[in-house]
Order: sequence, then structure tokens, then C-alpha cells
Amino acid sequence: MELSGKIKKIFETKTYGANGFRKREMVLTTNEQYPQMLLVEFVQDKCDLLNNFAENDDVTIGINLRGREWINPEGEAKYFNSITGWRIQKAAQSTGSIPPPPEMPPIDNLEKFEAPASNDTAAEDDLPF
Repeated sequence: MELSGKIKKIFETKTYGANGFRKREMVLTTNEQYPQMLLVEFVQDKCDLLNNFAENDDVTIGINLRGREWINPEGEAKYFNSITGWRIQKAAQSTGSIPPPPEMPPIDNLEKFEAPASNDTAAEDDLPF
């Protein structure tokens, strides 16, 4: 899956646990009628992908949706979702102009249209107007 939008915020990389698990988060504002601010996390070696980006960059992010179940002390199941990025690239810039139409041949080279000859004059008189 992919998300597109503008980077609102990039956070610093955080390290967790004795094994050195790394996570870096960013907030992406989507480009739609009702923009959404989505928290996207990059983990382990993917944290470094954000080094080449800055706030306000227009980007496209390859993502995976993750979901987990957690049973609380009362025995109730709680569910959590996360958006994990695995690729990020700058969005293609649009010039805002309309591309030119395809080339048309010069009029001199077009065959002239001629209506077929008709010997039946009654057909001409059958016009509805």
C-alpha cells in the first residue's frame, strides 16, 4: 500500500531494550478534501530512510498496516493498529501546465472530403425541414 502527502513532523530515532530495537516516527498530512494526520513509524534499518527528508516535503510512502491484540489485566481484549513505512520517496513534481496536444498533420496533406454523388433527387426532397 502507499500513502501520499506532506511531511508535517519527523521525530528523532529512539532505541529500546537491551537488543537496541530502533524506531523513528513521522507525521504525514494527506492530500485530500479532509486531510488526515497519520503517524507512520519506521523501524530498525528503515529509520535511516528519513535522514534525506525534511518537514514540508511532498512524499509517497510504501506502508504495511500492522495490528495487535492485547489482553488487559481484567481479561478484555484490546486492539491496536500501526502504520509501518518501508520505503519513502519524494513525490513527482507537477508543473501545473497542460501538456501540448499530439502533432497534427498539416491541412494540405489531408484528403478532401466529398459527398457521394446521387442521381436520386427525391432523396434531397425528403428532408424533414
